[in-house]
Amino acid sequence: MFYRHLKGHIEALLFASGEPLALNQISDILEVPAEQLVLLLAEMKEDLADPMRGLTIVEVAGGYQLCTKPELAATLEKLDRPSDAKLSPASLETLAIIAFKQPITRQEIESIRGVKVDRVLGTLLERRLIREQGRKEAIGRPILYGTTEEFLKCFGLNSLKDLPELASFLHTGQPE
Repeated sequence: MFYRHLKGHIEALLFASGEPLALNQISDILEVPAEQLVLLLAEMKEDLADPMRGLTIVEVAGGYQLCTKPELAATLEKLDRPSDAKLSPASLETLAIIAFKQPITRQEIESIRGVKVDRVLGTLLERRLIREQGRKEAIGRPILYGTTEEFLKCFGLNSLKDLPELASFLHTGQPE
């Protein structure tokens, strides 16, 4: 492949970014056709698939990101770093409702959960997992909420289409 000499450049971009980079961003920076980048990225993923390697390239949130391999999580947990505060069950439940029903209002969420969600919504907004997506054409024009790219990154999704089908949870409470 003609562009193989750019593998190091792609790896450096993905490492330095820390965030997913869209294919067109990488293409613009390296001045390489997107079709060639797709081939290079596939080749790089294959190179990194070696069990002796600790990194991988994942396609997430509409871009590509350099990440550690999931099977090395136990090793990485030994780093003495303060961990991010975990989401409460109420926050996770509210986030799931928003993810599957978006755009959705606070009142609609409260109707599903049966409890007030003001505080939970504040937490999810603060963590940039949800955002205001406008206002509903109804009395009082309530705010509509939806998920963000940060949500996609946190849950390893490329797009909302990657969410499991809601029907798969109806009988067991777990995805099939």
